[in-house]
Amino acid sequence: MFFRVGIENNVEGRSLAWVLEHPGCFAYGPSADHALAAVPGAIYQYSDWIINRNDGFSWIDPSDIELIHEDSWDVYTIDESFGLAREGYEVNAWFLRDWKPLTEQEINRGLKILEWSRVDLLETVAGLSTEQMTLKFPGERWSLEGILKHVSGAEWWYLNRLGLAFPKKDLPSNALERLEKVRSHLLEVLPRLAGTHEVLGIEGEFWSPRKVLRRAAWHERDHTFHINRLRDQILYNK
Repeated sequence: MFFRVGIENNVEGRSLAWVLEHPGCFAYGPSADHALAAVPGAIYQYSDWIINRNDGFSWIDPSDIELIHEDSWDVYTIDESFGLAREGYEVNAWFLRDWKPLTEQEINRGLKILEWSRVDLLETVAGLSTEQMTLKFPGERWSLEGILKHVSGAEWWYLNRLGLAFPKKDLPSNALERLEKVRSHLLEVLPRLAGTHEVLGIEGEFWSPRKVLRRAAWHERDHTFHINRLRDQILYNK
C-alpha cells in the first residue's frame, strides 16, 4: 500500500513526517531521513490503534508499506512586514496536497479519528486530582491543565484561520469545558467542508480544510503522548 509523506523540518529542532492521507499518523526524527525511517513503525501503530477502536477493522493495510516522499517544507519565521526574521510568526508546513479538497469519505474517517483521539486524551487525565492537573513540571511550559487548554486553543485557532471559529471571548475558562465546546464546533463545521476548494492566506500562511484536519488530528494525538509521559512521572513519584 502506498503512503504519501510530507516532511516538515525545524519543528522545535526536529523533523516531522506527516502521512498525508491519514490524519493523526506521523513520526518524528532528529533529521528528515530519521523521521522518514520512523514512518513504517508509526503506520503499524496507527493501524493497530484504528483496529482497537473500530471493531477490529482498519482502512489501511500496513502489511506492504511503500512510502512516497511527496513534499518537504522548512519552517521559518516572519516579521510584521512578512520578511524573514529570527523571531516572529512561525510559518508551518503547507504541502501541495493541502490544496486538495477533502472528500466525504476522508471527512467521515477524520471524524472517527478525532472521536477516538479525544477519548484517548481524556483517559490520560482521568482520575487525576486538581493538584496533579496543575502541577508544574521542570522544563515544561505547561501543567497538564495547561496542555488541555493549549490543545483546545490551537484547535480554535485552526478554525479561525478559515474564518470558522466562534468569538474568542466565548471560550470557556474551564479546560474540559473548553475542549468540549471547541471540538463540538469543529465536528459541526467539518462535514460542511467536503469538496470545498477554498484556500485562505492569513498572516503569511496558507490554510485549507485539509490542513486544518491534518493539524488538529496531529496536535491532539501528539499532546496525548506528551501527557502520558508526564502522567507517568506523577504516578512514579507518587
